[in-house]
Amino acid sequence: MIALGLEGSANKIGIGLISHPSPTSPPIVLSNLRHTYISPPGTGFLPKDTAIHHRAWVVRLVKQAVRQAGVRIADIDVICYTRGPGMGPPLQSVALAARTLALLWGKPLVGVNHCVGHIEMGRAITHASNPVVLYVSGGNTQVIAYSANRYRIFGETLDIAIGNCIDRFARTLMIPNDPFPGYNVEQFAKRGSGYLVDLPYTVKGMDCSFSGPLAAADILAREVVEGRLRKEGEGEEGELVTREDMCFSLQETIFAMLIEITERAMAHVGSTQVLVVGGVGSNERLQQMMGLMARDRGGTVFATDERFCIDNGIMIAHAGLLEYGTGVTTKIEDSDVTQRFRTDEVYVGWRDD
Repeated sequence: MIALGLEGSANKIGIGLISHPSPTSPPIVLSNLRHTYISPPGTGFLPKDTAIHHRAWVVRLVKQAVRQAGVRIADIDVICYTRGPGMGPPLQSVALAARTLALLWGKPLVGVNHCVGHIEMGRAITHASNPVVLYVSGGNTQVIAYSANRYRIFGETLDIAIGNCIDRFARTLMIPNDPFPGYNVEQFAKRGSGYLVDLPYTVKGMDCSFSGPLAAADILAREVVEGRLRKEGEGEEGELVTREDMCFSLQETIFAMLIEITERAMAHVGSTQVLVVGGVGSNERLQQMMGLMARDRGGTVFATDERFCIDNGIMIAHAGLLEYGTGVTTKIEDSDVTQRFRTDEVYVGWRDD
């Protein structure tokens, strides 16, 4: 079977085609295209502007993806789209495109949970069998484990997502949004001196809070921009804290919080595998820190690069095909979207382990 997937839950529109040759064969990526709405430095992206961007790009990306995949319309078995979670107007724009294609081409439609798409794509690419999943992106932060045909949420953010935290911090320091803020913050952190600025560390049981570290980092970042923040113990003429030091400090603090709750989940379920998915999951420092923790436990970390971590159409196509294979379809009249679509709401009928 072949599926066309449309993803547009945030500022990226992704179109992809994937093939499932047989139930026992690995999926084959036929095409994976993406275009990002990039706002000026110091600003975020507004939902209505993002929706306009998605509507402007969806037709040309679908045409290009089908052409690149080398398939005919008749070869496509199902149209899959992101039902949620995400930002309302962008989700609606892509759902409209999916409905139009399904009606135009006479294809069945499947609405997909964005988070489940990340998990299943990560499992397919890395061949992780039954890992604890750390899902970290601009809009979501969750620690997840599979049990009894559901992806159960063991811990999550209590306020903003980690990706949102990093993006908003990048705005304070006027770090560019191209190609995306998190990547640029990571590059700044790599160039830091290794000096760690003290920031709040907020773990509450299995949950995290990122608004506290962000608020403190923002206040200090403004002092850095004005050239007023000096390293502790340096005195009035001491060395100044740099933007690179602030990026390093924020990453180290909030990533350590994620490592703690992930390790606790591994201990609880008795797992030795960790799968990191979502846009923030492509951060090399996060992967490195997670790897150190996992190795101390005799475990393994699975992660992918930006092709599969960052929002993309093939993850929606892949998860949609798995659902379609169990007989699940979405009627046109039911093909709505929701900004709050919990990971554990989805019945995972394609897994029996």
